[in-house]
Amino acid sequence: QVQLQESGPGLVKPSQTLSLTCTVSGASIPTGYYYWSWIRQPPGKGLEWMGVISYSGSTYYSPSLKSRTSIARDTSKNQFTLQLVSVTPEDTAVYYCAASKRLILGATTKNLYDYWGQGTQVTVSS
Repeated sequence: QVQLQESGPGLVKPSQTLSLTCTVSGASIPTGYYYWSWIRQPPGKGLEWMGVISYSGSTYYSPSLKSRTSIARDTSKNQFTLQLVSVTPEDTAVYYCAASKRLILGATTKNLYDYWGQGTQVTVSS
């Protein structure tokens, strides 16, 4: 059973960088042949796919967020990370990490993913 756990600050000031970590257990990020994604849900809105890093380290990003988003992995800790720069209050959301056996860019349907973290609330406010 694969488990994912998001962690990071719950409050970020406007113009700063949002940094989150997803810790994975039950599968190895580089050898488990999963695709590791970040998805968010702003209040009152649907899921928004942000990007994905593959087991081999390739990254793919949402076109609307690409200029501000970076996803990386730390194989020694079996973690992958999200950085979102120059945040605004519109970046306030619950942020999820998820794993899938298939690469489906832009997927926002929950059952397209095999595993989800519980989500972490991030508020952007001064």
